Amino acid sequence: MKILLTGANGYIGMRLLPQLLELGHEVVCTVRDETRFSIEKEMRAQIQVLEIDFLKDMQKGVVPKDIDVAYFLIHSMSSSTQDFDTLEAKTAENFNAYLSETQVKQVIYLSGIVNEENLSKHLWSRKNVERILYEGSFELTVLRAGIIVGSGSSSFEIIRDLCEKLPVMITPKWVLTKTQPIAIRDILAFLTGVMGNEKTYNDSFDIAGPDVLTYKQMLEQYAEVRGFKNYIFTVPVMTPKLSSYWLYFVTSTSYKLALNLVDSMKIEVIAKDQRLQKLLGLKPHSYKEAIDLAFKKIEQNLVVSSWKDSMVSGRFKKNLEKYIQVPKYGVLKDEKKINVDNPEQVLRNIWRIGGETGWYYGNWLWKIRGIIDKFSGGVGLRRGRTHPDKIYAGDSLDFWRVLLADKKAKRLLLFAEMKLPGEAWLEFKIDENNVLHQTATFRPRGLKGRLYWYSIVPFHYFIFGGMIRNIARAK
Repeated sequence: MKILLTGANGYIGMRLLPQLLELGHEVVCTVRDETRFSIEKEMRAQIQVLEIDFLKDMQKGVVPKDIDVAYFLIHSMSSSTQDFDTLEAKTAENFNAYLSETQVKQVIYLSGIVNEENLSKHLWSRKNVERILYEGSFELTVLRAGIIVGSGSSSFEIIRDLCEKLPVMITPKWVLTKTQPIAIRDILAFLTGVMGNEKTYNDSFDIAGPDVLTYKQMLEQYAEVRGFKNYIFTVPVMTPKLSSYWLYFVTSTSYKLALNLVDSMKIEVIAKDQRLQKLLGLKPHSYKEAIDLAFKKIEQNLVVSSWKDSMVSGRFKKNLEKYIQVPKYGVLKDEKKINVDNPEQVLRNIWRIGGETGWYYGNWLWKIRGIIDKFSGGVGLRRGRTHPDKIYAGDSLDFWRVLLADKKAKRLLLFAEMKLPGEAWLEFKIDENNVLHQTATFRPRGLKGRLYWYSIVPFHYFIFGGMIRNIARAK
């Protein structure tokens, strides 16, 4: 079959794509920015990529007419605390318009479980998108899931941050809310299982794992699987805003995502039936099994996708292409260079920068800068990186965003997502003479920006000098 995969560079889409190819399907992927579609070249050669922004009006003749099945995996929850519901509705309407020009038979939509009248804004929006999609000229299959547990998922990473960093927690009352988590591999099994299955047409199904747990029990069972004990005390005084700030400062989540998550965590999310599970003959994994499977992926460096690489995990919302050309005028620079004896090893050092490897010199200073950034409303250092030695354009790298990662040209270009009175780039390049060039470029915003740059010049002397020397060592 010919499959249209929207949200192909999202957390679910990146994991669903290889499975669709393994099943022998022809896949057409849609992304908003093709430059940050981070997949291996071998896989890229097997698919067709379309650059479509579903928030903009439809462009006729863009989507192939011979589409058989389409996946709707687009949402805007993390991009705004105010109008994401309006954005999601517009996305669904434009999606219907695009597919009206095709012969698509079935659309599969991954939504959220909705079983209360007083829904959060997030869950109401998902239900509204479902209503809009039912108006489309196709058969609709809706899969409603709750908390998704898997390496790189926002829910898993938040739980991981809380448990690993806070052995004693003072938590808000919403941790006593019940939910029914599901493993990411079970999500994928359901998504592929309903494809082309006429028994699932024009119907909505709840999908979930076997365990109904409170968020507190999820935290406790995570600690149990990891082999340690945590102590959790609940208090009734944390407002949604305070709870959001608590998640924001303790975990790697953005404030906007934290606010929307807290809004949803006050509502029970429990599956009403197991119809689809019985229809497809699937037996979902338990919560503890899902955690164990996630860590097996992490330990083997096989994390395919992470919510942190989404553009909504930072403050950088524009197309990457606009920033690849580093400005030459009206900027301040710190340029350093050094001869290298083993350029291939040095290139490997560059490709491992950030995350657990650190920044090769003065890591404690980088951590302090990350703390300052977090308290000023930035992303901080907690995002880390998805893979220890693979980098793609669009990936998050601590408080940087990867603009360009070209091993053939021996060049890595980063753009700062930290809170700054200006714009900053950090570039590493090995030239044809085996000289490593390290260039920090800053385009200040007014007098405040210039004062900021000159105030940190002494730190640059030591940090950037030590960094290039250590990177250049062939270890």
